[in-house]
Amino acid sequence: MKIYIDGQLFEKDDAKISVFDHGLLYGDGVFEGIRFYSGRVFRLDEHIRRLYDSARAIAMTIPVPPAEMVEAVLSTIRANDLEDGYVRLVVTRGVGDLGLNPLLCPRPSIIVIASKITLYPAEKYENGLAVVTCSTRRSPHGALSPMVKSLNYLNNVLAKLEAIGAGAGEGLMLNEQGYVAECTGDNIFLVRDGKITTPPVSSGALAGVTRGVVFEMAAEFGIPLSEPLLTRYDVYTADECFLTGTAAEVIPVVTLDNRPIGDGRPGPVTRRMITRFRELAGSTGTPIRA
Repeated sequence: MKIYIDGQLFEKDDAKISVFDHGLLYGDGVFEGIRFYSGRVFRLDEHIRRLYDSARAIAMTIPVPPAEMVEAVLSTIRANDLEDGYVRLVVTRGVGDLGLNPLLCPRPSIIVIASKITLYPAEKYENGLAVVTCSTRRSPHGALSPMVKSLNYLNNVLAKLEAIGAGAGEGLMLNEQGYVAECTGDNIFLVRDGKITTPPVSSGALAGVTRGVVFEMAAEFGIPLSEPLLTRYDVYTADECFLTGTAAEVIPVVTLDNRPIGDGRPGPVTRRMITRFRELAGSTGTPIRA
C-alpha cells in the first residue's frame, strides 16, 4: 500500500508524520472520507469543497489549490491499482511545538490513504440495523460546529462506545436541547405517510455528501422531503428509518431503543433509495484514469 504525504508516495511502513504535528497533539485538522466505485470517484467535487470549507472555518489555509488536491486523490488511488474502495483525505495543521498556538505551524500537511472499507455486513443492508440513543450529546455549534469535519472526533467516539456496549449497530445522538442530530457516523432520515424528513444541520447534523444525494433522489422520485426539528418520538413512530454516510452508503434502521420502527423491517422507500444510490454510485463520478 502506498500513502501520499505532502506530494510524495510512501510505502505503508514508511509513511510517518512528526510527533509534533498538531493533528496528532490536538486533533487540529480536517478530513474527508471518499468512496470510489468501478473506476470512478463518487461526488469528489463535493467532498473537496467541504474539505476546504472545513479548513476555512478553523482558520487553516490548505497549501494547494482544489485541482491539485483532486489530483493527489486520483494519483494515490492509481498508485494502489484500485478500482473500488475508500479514500481518507486528511489535512493537519502541520508541525508546531507543544503549545496550542497554531500560528507556530508554518505549513499544513496533506495525507491521502486509499484502501478498502466494509462498515456493515451485507445482511444489515437486507435486514436493517438496531440503534440505541446515546447519552453523549452532539457538540453544540457554540463549541465546535458540527459542520466542521474535524480530526477531533472524540465526541462521536464516546457515543460509538455506548452503542457498542449496548450491542447496537449504531448510536443516535441528540443535541443539548434533546432534538435528534445524527448518528455517530451517519445522517438519519425518517419516512412517514410517504414523506421523508431529516434533521436540519442547525440541530447538529453534518451536511453529509450522501445526505445531499438523498435530497436529489427524493426530488427525482417526487417524494416530499423536509428538515423539521425531530425528537425520538418521531423516530419511534416513523414508518421507516434509514441512515446515510460515505462509508455506510444507505442502510435501513429497524429498531430504536428496542422499539420496532414500522413493522420492524426495511420499508419500500428505504429499499428504493438503496437501489437508486447503488445505481448512481456505480455509474457516475470522476474517472480515476483518463
